[in-house]
Amino acid sequence: MGCLSRHQLCLGGNRGLPFLRKFKHKEIEAATNGFSAILEAGPGGRAAYRARFADGLVATVRRAGGDGDQDREAFYRELQLLARLNHRHIVRLHGYSDGHSRFLVFDQMENRSLKECLHDPLRTPLNWRTRLQVAIDVAAALEYLYYFCDPPVFHVSVNSSNVMMDANFVAKLSDISVIGYDPKRTVESNAASFEDEIQQRRRDLVFQYGVLILELVTGQSPGGEGELVQWVQEPGFACTMYKMVDADLGNIYDSKELRNLVIIARLCTRPGNDAMVSIPLILRYLQGKVANLGCESENICELSV
Repeated sequence: MGCLSRHQLCLGGNRGLPFLRKFKHKEIEAATNGFSAILEAGPGGRAAYRARFADGLVATVRRAGGDGDQDREAFYRELQLLARLNHRHIVRLHGYSDGHSRFLVFDQMENRSLKECLHDPLRTPLNWRTRLQVAIDVAAALEYLYYFCDPPVFHVSVNSSNVMMDANFVAKLSDISVIGYDPKRTVESNAASFEDEIQQRRRDLVFQYGVLILELVTGQSPGGEGELVQWVQEPGFACTMYKMVDADLGNIYDSKELRNLVIIARLCTRPGNDAMVSIPLILRYLQGKVANLGCESENICELSV
């Protein structure tokens, strides 16, 4: 099931959402135990709740913002778009409620966020193999969103809070939304300008992805001053690479895979020029389908480990 093409985006008077289940408000209230099973407060009042429905469905219910007629149109447009997303590494939308309060019903992610998995001292640390797989999973989701959806109008921040982990520790991107999509604006705007906007979003995602890789490797939060990015851009970063590995891993990791991930993070977070690498190229590299990332000029692909 693919994404909508540009000429299909305007709902008009047809609000049919054949791919989604419509829940009544009382069903949402009962499933969340009167909205008491809070998972997170969320920005702008968009709290998330753990829900168990009468038919056995266990899900995460998130309150949607806005309540006016204009917001209602935007809500339905976003529903139609999000309903078409179909990827193993994106949290699936099951349904919605559009009464006096609006809610979105998503897959339940049993192991919560990657941030909790990495930084909660009461949880068993993620092993190296799982961390490497998370990097691959997230790259696959980003490739789908920005290279296989038409139009690529989806917004997602790539960080450990928005990467969710299911019962088997399969990573899935969450909190995907549509940024101010206006079909009329798209038709009337210059095609080159629209493409430039998409390219800028892709560059931003590459940078964010690099920061996420650093967090997976080091077990450290990125930090407001960008200390991890500064470190990986230093000329002598290779000499301190092993000192930066998350202590929770001990020495149980693959040195070649570690080198590969740090190289990716360095390329993704390079300042100044456009990113040297794209998400599809990174994904193929991690999957072993390409030999390198075109970084021979700096010899960082030849680092001894």
